[in-house]
Amino acid sequence: MSAFGEAVVYLNDPYNWTRPNGILDLLGVHLAISTVAVLAAMVVALPIGIALGTSGRGGGAIVVLSNVSRAVPTLALLTLFAVSPIGFGNRATTIALAVFAIPPILTNTFVGFRGVDADVREAARAMGMRRGQITARVDLPLALPLVMTGIRTAAVQVVATAGLAALVGGGGLGRLVNLGFGQQNYGLIISGAILIAGLALLTELVLVLVSWLLAPGPRRLPFLAPRSRSVAAPEPTASGVPL
Repeated sequence: MSAFGEAVVYLNDPYNWTRPNGILDLLGVHLAISTVAVLAAMVVALPIGIALGTSGRGGGAIVVLSNVSRAVPTLALLTLFAVSPIGFGNRATTIALAVFAIPPILTNTFVGFRGVDADVREAARAMGMRRGQITARVDLPLALPLVMTGIRTAAVQVVATAGLAALVGGGGLGRLVNLGFGQQNYGLIISGAILIAGLALLTELVLVLVSWLLAPGPRRLPFLAPRSRSVAAPEPTASGVPL
């Protein structure tokens, strides 16, 4: 039987899902690590991005931070944590993934709030709105598509990378891949890879729907929108630059 056949057999066995430390248990740990990491990154990145974006300052520092973050792999951070008081396990992985998730959220939040038309802010100020009201009721709805793009990019990257927790004694679906390498069981390796990839795709789908629900204005189903002959606006990337 081929490795893909072994993977199909493994994934179709209910016992592999429900047993202690089975797929469902590993999936729960994987989701917990990813969720905490993304939420921690949002708590750090969103206020800073909003403050810098509304003031229009700090663009150079944001670009440098975004570029440096892409040059430092998560595995390098895990290695550094292993020789520090943080040590091994899920905590080290969560911190490393949170650091990894901050740049895309921070960059897109900054770009989104900086791109709000100054005349719109001035009109809101002329209507008697205070600074906090302008940020919440004017800036945020207009910047929300870019902000959600950054959160979606960070979340998918975190879910796809959380499998590294198995390399430092942590849990998650990466343990299947790690165990498969240790046993030279390629079917188990493929099973873990399929589960991680499927979870990342599901995360993307869920956050696309959340972005659609939160977007201001009239809504159309994101996958059933009618075709238009006009040229569509390019989707912003994690760095805020359209493709």
